[in-house]
Amino acid sequence: MMSKVLVAYFSAGGVTERLARKLAGGIGADLYKICPAVPYSTADLDWTNSRSRSSVEMNDKSYRPEIAGRAENMEQYDCIFVGFPIWWYVAPTIINTFLEQYDLTGKKVIPFATSGSSGMGNTCRELAPSCPGAVLKEGKRFPANAGEDELKQWAENMMEG
Repeated sequence: MMSKVLVAYFSAGGVTERLARKLAGGIGADLYKICPAVPYSTADLDWTNSRSRSSVEMNDKSYRPEIAGRAENMEQYDCIFVGFPIWWYVAPTIINTFLEQYDLTGKKVIPFATSGSSGMGNTCRELAPSCPGAVLKEGKRFPANAGEDELKQWAENMMEG
């Protein structure tokens, strides 16, 4: 039986969304957009302002931004790719919110990220407590222009391993 795969993503500026769509299309996965209950404004995303919403959230590791809606039938998925932009060298805390909404025991959780220059940093370590019982794989950062073939090959290797 083919395993069911979900590509869930949070995208602040559209870069991660384009990558997630390419990935889902390349591997025939379902797609789910993680939307904050209160959308981020340009000012919210100003990482140079220590009082901006994103800065405040990222400085408090326990902060969990509320999400609008839930992914339906999460129990049907064996493998979940979770995409996001790198913020402060890790996943935005809204990714923790997303993971903590579900029982992911026994599922593969595979992070992928976009970033102008930052690597994955401590992403896996920061996400692990949010998905107890899941098999959390070491993810990968992709450039904004990563092609569908590159994404597909990487994803297939991650799902097998």
